[in-house]
Amino acid sequence: MPQVKRNKRGILHSAPIYIFLILVSLPIVIAYLWLFASSFSSKLTLGIFPKGLTLNNWRFLWSEIKLGLTAFESIWPVTLNSILLAGSITILEVIISLLAGFALSRMDFPGKDLIMKTTIILHAFPGVALLIALFYVLNFINLLDSIMGVVLVKVALELPMATWMIKGFFDEIPWELEWAAYIDGCNKFQLWYKVILPQIKPGISAVAIFAFLAGWSEFIYSYTFLFSSEHYTLAVFLKNLIGDFRFLDYGLLAAAGLFYLIPVIVFFLISQKSLMKINFGGIKG
Repeated sequence: MPQVKRNKRGILHSAPIYIFLILVSLPIVIAYLWLFASSFSSKLTLGIFPKGLTLNNWRFLWSEIKLGLTAFESIWPVTLNSILLAGSITILEVIISLLAGFALSRMDFPGKDLIMKTTIILHAFPGVALLIALFYVLNFINLLDSIMGVVLVKVALELPMATWMIKGFFDEIPWELEWAAYIDGCNKFQLWYKVILPQIKPGISAVAIFAFLAGWSEFIYSYTFLFSSEHYTLAVFLKNLIGDFRFLDYGLLAAAGLFYLIPVIVFFLISQKSLMKINFGGIKG
């Protein structure tokens, strides 16, 4: 009986928390359900309730679309551009942050503390304030209207946080493991590549996940620095679908928005096991 009473007390204490979480999450869940239903409906009653089943909203998958006098490019080259952007950002950010995090964690050199403080300050600085300066820099190095230009900008702005994150995982590696590697004849690169990296796979997964999501959801720099339609990403494509609202097709927009979400959902499902193993600042033991 005492055990039953304790369980009841635990449920009563936890109930307000669960109710609060349900109330907070409910609008988000309803919004996604509405998005899904709208993408397959031909009409919205009162602008809210879907009515009629149709696949016409998904016509952008097999044909070019036209709204008013505007004809839009095929969705598939745009999707490939988004994959190229997110993939390039992920690869560069992971490689550079692993090298920089290792140096800041395991090496002692003049100016190390200054670099660490400056790095975190740079991350706190709003990137939007640098739009004009970045525009001139990209124009000077002939990377304006280039996906690689956006990649370099995004990596530079995301790298400080990624470096600090991965540094926390390097800090958790015991020094005894490093000394044992040196005794066995490893140099710095072999220590980094063969000994330490296998120990911080959750940290690598964390940096890769956040880098991919940041690249996939990137809009402001893509919209500012990419002018040619052959370089557009899905975020820019969705903005162009909205246009000036005169010819906006909400069913089409809902379907395109849902299509934009699918890779993120798939990526999350694949990587959720790695996310559950992450304890920021080190490995979950």
